Amino acid sequence: MEGSVVDWGKELTEVPFGPLGVIAMPGCEEIGERINTWLLKWHDLQEVQDHEFYTVPGKNRENFLIKAYCPRFGTGESKGVLKESVRGYDIYIIIDVCNYFVRYKMYDFDVPMSPDDHYQDLKRIIAAIGGKAKRVNVIMPFLYESRQHRRTARESLDCAMALQELERMGVTNIITFDAHDPRVVNAVPLTGFENVMPTYQMLKALCKEAKDLNINKDHMMIVSPDEGAVPRNIYYSSVLQLELGMFYKRRDYTTIVAGRNPIIAHEYIGASVEGKDIIVADDILSSGESMLDLARELKQRKAGRIFCICTFAFFTNGLQAFQEAYDQGIISKVIATNLTYRNPELKKAKWFVEADMSKYVAYMIATLNHDQSLSALLNPYNRIKSLLNRYAAEQAANGLRFV
Repeated sequence: MEGSVVDWGKELTEVPFGPLGVIAMPGCEEIGERINTWLLKWHDLQEVQDHEFYTVPGKNRENFLIKAYCPRFGTGESKGVLKESVRGYDIYIIIDVCNYFVRYKMYDFDVPMSPDDHYQDLKRIIAAIGGKAKRVNVIMPFLYESRQHRRTARESLDCAMALQELERMGVTNIITFDAHDPRVVNAVPLTGFENVMPTYQMLKALCKEAKDLNINKDHMMIVSPDEGAVPRNIYYSSVLQLELGMFYKRRDYTTIVAGRNPIIAHEYIGASVEGKDIIVADDILSSGESMLDLARELKQRKAGRIFCICTFAFFTNGLQAFQEAYDQGIISKVIATNLTYRNPELKKAKWFVEADMSKYVAYMIATLNHDQSLSALLNPYNRIKSLLNRYAAEQAANGLRFV
């Protein structure tokens, strides 16, 4: 209109893509409630925003959570059901495919849900939406079948097939965390795919737990547990300005045990770790045997404290081995996100530290809901530098001065 001034930037930040709806699949109720709390807080206090991000959700709602469930018949068959209309909504479905604590009845047996069961329920809820939502986004922190990401023999490519299936069902964006191999995005080149690294939240949890870290190359090191984790550990090394070492896992490729080639030995490559605190970062801690073997190798080389950072800590063989390693002084802490199920015993362990990701996920949901760029969220470099400056200032205020 001639003679008027329109603040297009303000308009873009205030108009959402559609009314916001969040569906927390079974097993995600806890993190779903936390995300909902953040979204409601930002909505009620719109003037109190982090100016780096767009955080004000869309349409007025008393609750952003959409009620959905998957009841089962006695045979184990199921269906997806929505308890309210989602027509025209911008839907975000959060799913933890590795939550074995969720169970159902089949022929009167109490059956724990497998990743396949969770994935099928996700498809059922998408089918229940039936194309009525304006957009469907899937937040799958641990990417379904992501460890079967490439073909080396006569094998199925389960992760690629699942991504293509979600694409065909109309999913617009897929958000995952620390994908085992992010190149799996090549399976769906025309679908939004974000591989998010929780580096800042991990370091924040570490700094909150350990107040006496001397973060310099004379007293700390980053060690990659294997060649596949090198890019992840290079980032930690770069942002913390620490030296990087790595282990090479020598495997027996003639044998398969529990679906993988057994490790014969860990070969270390890098500078001396003697007397230094060590950060070891990986994406998945399954049984944890490899991580404990690596920690023992480092201790034999006279390393100081060992901090294990893993995005997903499953502990498929239980916690006893880690408890013993902690009691023996082999490991100091294990830091993992709350993006997957953690049993109550793990939460109580003195050696376990949880990195809460709910606020970060809420940021992403609110930003995408307003069709804004995720670039500032996906690159945590500036936030990590600010964290380290605050940490050093806190140490100085408490009389801890390192040289």
